[in-house]
Amino acid sequence: VQLVESGGGLVQTGGSLRLSCIVSGFDFDDYVVGWFRQAPGKDREGVSCISDGTTYYLHTVKGRFTASSDTANNTVSLQMTNLEPDDTAVYKCSAISLILVVFAENTCHVWNKNMAFWGKGTLVTVSS
Repeated sequence: VQLVESGGGLVQTGGSLRLSCIVSGFDFDDYVVGWFRQAPGKDREGVSCISDGTTYYLHTVKGRFTASSDTANNTVSLQMTNLEPDDTAVYKCSAISLILVVFAENTCHVWNKNMAFWGKGTLVTVSS
């Protein structure tokens, strides 16, 4: 299993970025894919988790971020709009087998990092 993120960068407050995660080695139908972020000095937090067309979001990004999956191109994307300085972080995509989790609204918050596959991440910086 391999996950490779792209699309990070520097953007001003109110701007937009689109992150992409190209995945290989597994079937989308069998996994939950999540976007996670970690800012310096802060704990990792789950931004969105998607499976079989259903997505759950961190409450602070609802209405601003949209996750989507393109099974034909093995890609999971995160469209981020109206970005704020607090969105500054390294963003990583991760995948965990549906054998190991029951997909629900709290899946992102109880993510077992040791049982999941991870990409290396992409840095998003939002300037004020």
